[in-house]
Amino acid sequence: MPAETTTEPLNLFSEPTRRWFEASFEGATRAQAEGWSQIATGKSTLISAPTGSGKTLAAFLWGIDRLASEPEREPGVRIVYVSPLKALSYDVERNLKAPLKGIGADLSVAIRTGDTPQKERARMRREPPDILITTPESLYLMLSSQASEIFPTTEAVIIDEIHAVAGTKRGAHLALTLERLEHLVADHDPDRRVQRIGLSATQRPLDRIGNYLAGPGRDCAVVDATEPKALDLEVVVPVEDMANPGGAANEEEPVRSIWPAIYPEILSLVREHTSTIVFVNNRRAAERLAQRLNELDTGEEGDDLDCRTPDPAVPLLARAHHGSLSHEERAEV
Repeated sequence: MPAETTTEPLNLFSEPTRRWFEASFEGATRAQAEGWSQIATGKSTLISAPTGSGKTLAAFLWGIDRLASEPEREPGVRIVYVSPLKALSYDVERNLKAPLKGIGADLSVAIRTGDTPQKERARMRREPPDILITTPESLYLMLSSQASEIFPTTEAVIIDEIHAVAGTKRGAHLALTLERLEHLVADHDPDRRVQRIGLSATQRPLDRIGNYLAGPGRDCAVVDATEPKALDLEVVVPVEDMANPGGAANEEEPVRSIWPAIYPEILSLVREHTSTIVFVNNRRAAERLAQRLNELDTGEEGDDLDCRTPDPAVPLLARAHHGSLSHEERAEV
C-alpha cells in the first residue's frame, strides 16, 4: 500500500525547494510531513517509518533548504550524516545529487570512511564540506584528531539505521561521540545546539530509542509513521521429499544436497523479474550461488569462472556482494 501523501508541509520551505519537490513527487509522505513539522522547530527528532517512505529526504531537506538560503556561510561542516553501514553512505551521496541540483543549492558533499584516501582526508580539512557523510567510527576518529576543527559549525547530525547501534557497545561508543560533538560546538558558540535526527524502519520501543538519540536530560520528538507490512509471501519446496532431496532409491545411498534443486528455481525467479536480491548466510555461499547461477545462465561450468571480477565483454547474471570485497569491487557490484 503506497504511503499517504500531502502537499501542505511544503509551506515550510523556500520557493525553489517547493518547486523541485512538487516536480519530483506527488506529495509528501506521512513520514516527511510529520517529520518536517518537528524538525523545523529545532527539536531532536526520531522518525520511524517503513523503507521507501522518504525518511532520508525528510531528514536532509530542511537543512539543505536552510543552507541554500545562506550564500555567505562560515566555513565548516553544517550537516553530519552517520550511517552504521558503509555501503549506505555511498547511496546517500548519490541520492543527494538530485535535490541539490534541483533546488540549485551550492553545497558541497564529502564522504569519510575507512576507505577514504589520505589525500582526500587532508583536502577535507582544508576545504570542509557543507555535508559530511561518515560512519560512527570515522566520526570518532575525526573528533579525536586535528580534523575536529571542521566541526564547530555543525547544526545537525542525522543518524540512519539507528536501531542497528542502539543498545549495543557500538551504540554506547556513538553516544559518547555525539556528546563530544555537542561540547565542541558549544565551545565555539554557547548558543548553538546540535539537532539530532534519527531514522529507522524497525525500532522499538520508540521512547527508549528517542532517549538514546537525544542524550541525557534532553527532549526528543517522536514521529511514528509505521504501517502494517503488506507481505507477498510464498513458500516453495523444489523437491518432492525434503528427507530425500536427491530421490535416492534406498536409505543406504547418501542423501544429496537440496541446493541442486534450488539453483534452477532461483534462476527462474531472476529471469522473471527486473532485479533480484538473494540473501545467504556467509561469503562462501554468496560466491558459490553467484557462480552456479552464472553457469546455469550461460551453460558454462567450471571452477575458473570468477563472479567477482568478470570480463566486461561477458556480462554476468549474478554478482556476489560481501564485506571481504575491496572498496572498488563493492562499489561496482
